[in-house]
Amino acid sequence: MPQTLERFWSRTRRALRIDRWRELAIPVLMILSLGIVLVAILAWQLPYGNRLAIEAGDIAPFTVVAPRQITFDSELLTQRARDRAAQQVSDQYDNHEASVRREQVLAARNALAQVTEVRTHAEDTLVRQTGDLVAISELNLDAETAVQILSLSDEQWTQVAREVPVALDRVMRDEIKESTLGQARRQVPGMVSGALDDTASEVAIVLTRNLIRPNTFFNAEATEALRAEASDAVETVSVTLNEGQTVIRNGDKATAEQAEILAVLNGLQTEWDPWTVLRSSVFGLMMLAAVIGALYRVRPGILADQREQALLLVITILWLLAARFMMVNHPLLPYYYPLAAYAMLVAVLCDLRVAQVMIVAFALVLLFMLPNGAAIVIYQVLGALVGVLVVGRAERLTLFLWAGAAVALSNFATIVAMNAPFVQYSSTMLLETLMVVILNGGLSAAIALIGYFVLGNLFGITTPLQLTELSRPTHPLLRQLLLKASGTYHHTILVSNLAERAAAAIGADALLVRVGAYYHDIGKTVRPYFFAENILDGSSPHEKLDPLTSAQIIISHVKDGVDLAQKYKLPDRIQDFIREHHGQSLVKYFYVQAQREATDGESVDEADFRYPGPNPRSKETAILMLADTCEAAVRAVRPGSREELETMVNRLIDERIASGELNQSNLTFRELQTVKDVFLHVLQGVHHPRIKYPDAADESEHGTEAMPDANGAAEPAPQNGHHSIGGIETAVERAPGVNPAMEG
Repeated sequence: MPQTLERFWSRTRRALRIDRWRELAIPVLMILSLGIVLVAILAWQLPYGNRLAIEAGDIAPFTVVAPRQITFDSELLTQRARDRAAQQVSDQYDNHEASVRREQVLAARNALAQVTEVRTHAEDTLVRQTGDLVAISELNLDAETAVQILSLSDEQWTQVAREVPVALDRVMRDEIKESTLGQARRQVPGMVSGALDDTASEVAIVLTRNLIRPNTFFNAEATEALRAEASDAVETVSVTLNEGQTVIRNGDKATAEQAEILAVLNGLQTEWDPWTVLRSSVFGLMMLAAVIGALYRVRPGILADQREQALLLVITILWLLAARFMMVNHPLLPYYYPLAAYAMLVAVLCDLRVAQVMIVAFALVLLFMLPNGAAIVIYQVLGALVGVLVVGRAERLTLFLWAGAAVALSNFATIVAMNAPFVQYSSTMLLETLMVVILNGGLSAAIALIGYFVLGNLFGITTPLQLTELSRPTHPLLRQLLLKASGTYHHTILVSNLAERAAAAIGADALLVRVGAYYHDIGKTVRPYFFAENILDGSSPHEKLDPLTSAQIIISHVKDGVDLAQKYKLPDRIQDFIREHHGQSLVKYFYVQAQREATDGESVDEADFRYPGPNPRSKETAILMLADTCEAAVRAVRPGSREELETMVNRLIDERIASGELNQSNLTFRELQTVKDVFLHVLQGVHHPRIKYPDAADESEHGTEAMPDANGAAEPAPQNGHHSIGGIETAVERAPGVNPAMEG
C-alpha cells in the first residue's frame, strides 16, 4: 500500500510538472516568434537606388528602366482575365415551386381557419378580435384589414376562405424569386374569382398577396462553383520586359500594371548588409524585453492570458509587416500607415494601458525604420493616442466614427504644427497631403471597426459592443424567456441589477455580468413549469415525480441553457455564466427527500443530485452565483427586517465560501464584503418588508402551513413551493409539507 501511494504521488508530481511546463511553453513560444519576426522585419533591407515604391495613381519622382530582360507571371492581368471569365457566368437558381406552393396553401388554410375561429367568438370585443387577427403571423394583417374581415358576412367570408387558397395556388405555380415577388403580387387581382363582390374580392386579394412567398432561390454555391471553374480555366498571363525598356517616366502617374512591374523589379534587388542585421537584432531584443517588462507592470494578468497574448502577437506582426512596406522614403505612403487603428484595437480588445505601452513601442520601431522621419512618427503617435482616448471601450458603434474623425483632426493639426507655413509645398501637394490625413482617419476607423468584429470572434473575445447587442430585449432567446417563462424573466432582471451593482463596486466587468445574468437561466424555457417562479396555480408537477427525476429535471436546465446558447452562438464568456451559476452545488431538497424515501439498504448517490459545474472561474460568474442565490432566497423567505436580511445574506455567502465553490473565482475577502454590502442595499430596496394585514386567522383556518424564517420565526409557507438555492437549504425548503418546485 505505501508503495502504491508513492507511485501515485510520483505520477501526480510528474503530471503537475508537465502541465506547468506546458503553461510556460506557449507564452515563451509566442514571445520567441514575435522576437524572430521583429528582428527579421527590421533587418529586412529595402535597397535604395533604382527602387521605387509607388502605387497606382502615384506620380513617379524619377524614370525607371528594366535592367535586363525579365519575364514574370502577372497576377494583375491574370486576375483581370479570371474576373472577366467569372462575370460571364450567370446566376444559378433552384426552383422549389411545388413544395413551397403546397406549404403555403396549407399555411393559408390553417391561417384562414384561425380567422374563422376568431370570427365565431362573437362574445369578444371588436378590439380583441382585431388583435387576434393581427397576431396571426402568416397573414401579416394590419388593423384596417382585420376590421374589414370582421365586417364581412358569413357568406362573404366563406367565399373568401374558399377562394384564397385557390388563387394562391394559381399565382405560386409560376417561378417567383425574391426580386420578382412584387410582380407576382401585382398579378393577384387577375387570379381572384369574379364571382366575389367588391368587398370580399378586396379582402381575398390582400390575404393572397400576404401569403405569397418566393419559390425560386439563388444558389450561391452553384454560382460560385461555376464561376470558380471558369476562373480556374484561365491560363496565367506572362509579361516580358526587354533590357533598357522604360517602365515609367519621371512625372508620369503610375498605372496598376506599372506598379506591379515596379514591385517585381524591387523584389529582384537583394543586397544585404550584415551590420544592419546585427543592429536590428540588438534593437529588436531590447524592444521586446522592454515591452514585456512594461506590460508586466501595467497589467500582470496579460502574461497569464494566452488568448490576449495570441491576439497581441497576431495584430502586432500584421502591423509590423505593414510598417515595413509603408514606412519608406515616399512623400505620402507613410502618412497612410494606420497606427491609430492598431492602438484602438488593442485598447478595445485588451486594455487601454496595454495600448499606451504598444504605442510607445511602435513609435520607437518606426523611428528605427525611418531615422529621418521624426515628423511622421509624431504624426502617427498623436493620432493613435487621440483615437484610443475617444474610442474608450467602444460600447457604441458610433464611437469608432468619432474616433476616426478625431484622428483625422489630430493628423491635420500635426501637419500644420510641423510644416506651416508650407513654403515647400505646391498647391497640388498641399491638397494631396490634406486628403491623405483625412483618409488616414477614415481608414483607421474602418480597420479598427472591422478588426473589432473579426478578431473578437476569431479569438473568442466578448466585446462591449457585442454585449450591448445581446442585452437588447429583442434577442430571440430573451423573447423566448419572456414568453415561455415570465417568472424566470423577472428573476433574471432582478439578479442582473443586483450583480451589476456588485460588479461595478469591486471593479469587475459590470456589463458582462449584467448580460450574463440575462442568459444564465435560459435553459428553464425548455421546461418552464417545473420551476417555482413560473407556477401560477400553486400545483407543482414534482408531486407526481420521484426525487431523482425531479432533481435531474432541475439540474438539466444548465445543460439545456448551454445547448440553447450554442445554438444561438452566444459568446463563450456568456456560456460560462450558464455553466457556472450553480457550480457543483447539491440540489439538497430532493437529495434529502430521496434519502427519506430510500428503503433499507438502498443507498442514494449524492453525485446524481449535484450540478455538473464547474464552479465559478472568474469574479463575474462568482458574483452572479451569489446574486442568484441571495435574490432567490430573499424572494422566497421575505425577511421582515434589515437585520434578518443581513443575517440571511451573510449566511448564504459564507456557506458558499466554506464549501469551496469560490476558490477559483479570484474574489478577495475585501471584495466579498463589498459584494455583501451592495446586496444588502439593493435587496432592501427591492424586497422591502410589506405591511401584514390582519387576515392571518383566516389563513390559519384554511390550513395554511407555517414555516420558519431565517431566524426561526414562523411565517405562512408560500404557495409557489420550494426554492433550492444552489444547494443551500432555505427556510422554504425546511417547511414541512411544502411541494417542491425548484431552483432560483
